[in-house]
Amino acid sequence: MSLDEKLAQLVGVWLNVNREEGVVAPLQDSMQGEDVQFEAFAKDGVGQITRHFGTRPVDPEWARTALAGRQRWLRENTRLGIPALAHEECLTGLAAWRATTYPVPPAWGASFDPALVEEMGRRIGESMRSLGVHQGLAPVLDVIRDQRWGRVEECVSEDPYEVATICAAYVRGVQSTGVIATLKHFVGYSNSRAGRNLAPVHAGPREVADTLLFPFEVAVRDAGAGSVMNSYAEIDGVPIAADSHYLTEVLRDRWGFEGTVVADYFAVAFLHTLHAVAEDAGDAAVQALTAGIDVELPTGVTYLEPLREAVADGRIEESLIDRALRRVLRQKAELGLLDDDYDPEPSGPVDLDDPASRDLARRLAEESVILLTNDGVLPLAGDRSVAVVGPNADDVAALFGCYSFVQHVLPHFPGVETGIAAPTLLDALRAELPGARISTAKGTGVDDGDRAGIPAAARLAAESDVAILVLGDRSGLFGRGTSGEGCDAESLDLPGAQRELAEAVLATGTPTVVVLMTGRAYAVPSIVGKAAAVVQAYFPGEEGAGAIARVLSGAVNPSGRLPMSMPRGTAGQPYSYLHPKLGGAGSVSNLDPAPVLPFGHGLSYTRFEYAGLTAEAEVAAGAPIRCSVVVRNAGDRAGAEVVQVYAADRIASVTRPLAQLVGYARVELEPGRAAKVTFDVPARLLSFTGRDGRRVVEPGEVGLSVRRSVADVVGERTVTLTGPVYAFKGSERRLTGVSIEDHN
Repeated sequence: MSLDEKLAQLVGVWLNVNREEGVVAPLQDSMQGEDVQFEAFAKDGVGQITRHFGTRPVDPEWARTALAGRQRWLRENTRLGIPALAHEECLTGLAAWRATTYPVPPAWGASFDPALVEEMGRRIGESMRSLGVHQGLAPVLDVIRDQRWGRVEECVSEDPYEVATICAAYVRGVQSTGVIATLKHFVGYSNSRAGRNLAPVHAGPREVADTLLFPFEVAVRDAGAGSVMNSYAEIDGVPIAADSHYLTEVLRDRWGFEGTVVADYFAVAFLHTLHAVAEDAGDAAVQALTAGIDVELPTGVTYLEPLREAVADGRIEESLIDRALRRVLRQKAELGLLDDDYDPEPSGPVDLDDPASRDLARRLAEESVILLTNDGVLPLAGDRSVAVVGPNADDVAALFGCYSFVQHVLPHFPGVETGIAAPTLLDALRAELPGARISTAKGTGVDDGDRAGIPAAARLAAESDVAILVLGDRSGLFGRGTSGEGCDAESLDLPGAQRELAEAVLATGTPTVVVLMTGRAYAVPSIVGKAAAVVQAYFPGEEGAGAIARVLSGAVNPSGRLPMSMPRGTAGQPYSYLHPKLGGAGSVSNLDPAPVLPFGHGLSYTRFEYAGLTAEAEVAAGAPIRCSVVVRNAGDRAGAEVVQVYAADRIASVTRPLAQLVGYARVELEPGRAAKVTFDVPARLLSFTGRDGRRVVEPGEVGLSVRRSVADVVGERTVTLTGPVYAFKGSERRLTGVSIEDHN
């Protein structure tokens, strides 16, 4: 291969990008060149085709045929005839027009159901595969650290173990279809200063190793993820895109990763333009390639001419280009793109929003709805007058996150229909409560600050038997929303005049059910304290309105649990329940960081009782710990309980969290039925980075507890770890084993 042919395989090409149609990537307007002509760009071949389906609203069947035409052109008109690998965004489903849109990742976390997330991943992979797409840019494994960060809505949880288990399930689902999953954003991105997008990160090596890296390690070593995307972050002054410690030493040498590392869009060029650690585009390319970034996305800003010049003047050895090239070609070979009989021609009908996918979106949405408080007003019953008020009550956009096609692309194409059937919550309530007399008023917008409609909304509530107040976010990109990429929050008060609307409605004395449709957790202590019931739904997707309505009516028994703590105020950020003793309330500060509602919290319309907690009294440090508990549905209707197991290292050589999730199980039980749930907690989850930088399990006492939430302890046992310090070798790949047996 010539040098130009090699470099062509290390870049993407982004077609049909029109600056006038809006920005969907950071600084796209300044980084993306003029309209690209495919044949001229790809004369020597091309590594990837960027977002063929996800840049504009195009008919999927037509676009599939057009993509096959591009591949056929590469086979027939380039010297080597190597097809391109096509990638798309797929965080809430394939980000293409008319494709099923699922709930956002915090809803996956709220479900505590990895099996269902794996099924969703498989459906998403099948939809991509049917179109000729080979790689999906998901999931996001960033651990939530600060609720002000706009990209919280793309993250699963504030707990690294839950992030790891949920995202590993997603990876297995997608890759079971022959499509590559891409882990984002490696690493540290969510730990940005002040919760600002693309801001510096200052995290110690222990925090990075024990909290931020752990989900990636599981997804690479346990789930076999095929690709990793670098983070835009700079940790302690070193941009990840130029950091060989993480991209090579940790990812490849320590974890054995053999896939490809792809650049987040324009991240290589950002080494020069944003981080100022490279003197020009060529220097940026040299640093990124040397560190371990194999493919530049979305297009060849630095890895084409600037990198070719760097080879010519001796700034980089061609052997490093060959290293990345071998990884790219090996992946293409594994995908069948290098086979002599590779056929890009499409076959079979295209239905990206088929009934099975919609049913899956419904099930995940239903499992993710969280009942936060309830004084008995829910479930709604009887022929009642119901006031449905609030900015998100009758707005279909309130269902979708910023990486859905509806919010990511369609705002730049006004007048184009969503392409999927998605009723608003008001529509869904009218269908679900046919005997109710429903009236409605908006009251105020999400963030427009308009107060003119608040008195009318309050009067409507006062005249009704019950009020449903629908508040929350509007997702968008780069300041065009209240949640989403580049939509960071100065305050965790509800946006705009929504708090005033809530105060006016609650002051009427009418029993009020508050529904929060958001991308993050807001600080709403007064609402939690005064409302008759509060329901949390993170952007629940196209089937989300019906799911919420069925929870309100009682047709669905809520089972979601908080994947992130609900804060008391903005001043407590950044916050994680995984804090050491010094991170809690104390007499030395007047601020109490405790959340209003804790991680893992959620109510049901039935009652669950626990009994018979057992745990081994002594085990050798480094050996797994077995514990079991019996959970019984003591109510009068079927329901699902999320059994949670936490560990607490009582005395250690470094400060440790007061509690740390090490296992969970979603247990579905009929009334009166019971199950025995057994957990085998491996040493991997009890290990931490000691003072000498080694990952160890130390002898001593560990409190092992079963809880309804991190703050609601059912029972605790003390387990003594015996013997010498166990040095974690890194080869152990076990996560907590769970078995559920009938116990009646």
